[in-house]
Amino acid sequence: MRNRIAVASLLVVLALGLSLLTLSCKKSNPAGPGTVADVTIGINGNLGASSYSPATATITVGQTVSWRNNDSMTHTSIGDGVPLWNTQNIAPGATSTPIQINTAGTHGYHCAIHPNTMTGTLQVNP
Repeated sequence: MRNRIAVASLLVVLALGLSLLTLSCKKSNPAGPGTVADVTIGINGNLGASSYSPATATITVGQTVSWRNNDSMTHTSIGDGVPLWNTQNIAPGATSTPIQINTAGTHGYHCAIHPNTMTGTLQVNP
C-alpha cells in the first residue's frame, strides 16, 4: 500500500513539474514544423554585405516570425542581450521554423555568424 502511495505521489510531482516546465517555455517558442509564419523576414546578400529585409519588422504579441535565407551563405537570427529566440543556422534557400513572440517591445537581433555587420529590429506591439 505504501509503495502505491509513493508511486502516485511521485507521478503527481512529475506531472506538476512538467506543467511548470511547459509554461516556462512559452516565452517564445517554435510554432511547429510545417507552420507558415505571420511574418517572414528575408535575408539578402549583396556582394558580401548581407542584411535583413525589412531591417525593422513589426508584429503583434503572439504572432509568429520566420527568416528566409535568400543568400548563398548560411545565416542565423538571434535576439540581442537575453535572446528571446535563436533560429540556429539557416542554410541558403531555407526558411527558419516559425517562432511565436510573446514579449512586447523593440527587440534588436543579429546574425551570430556576422554579428558586427548584420543586424535587425523586431517591433512587437501589445
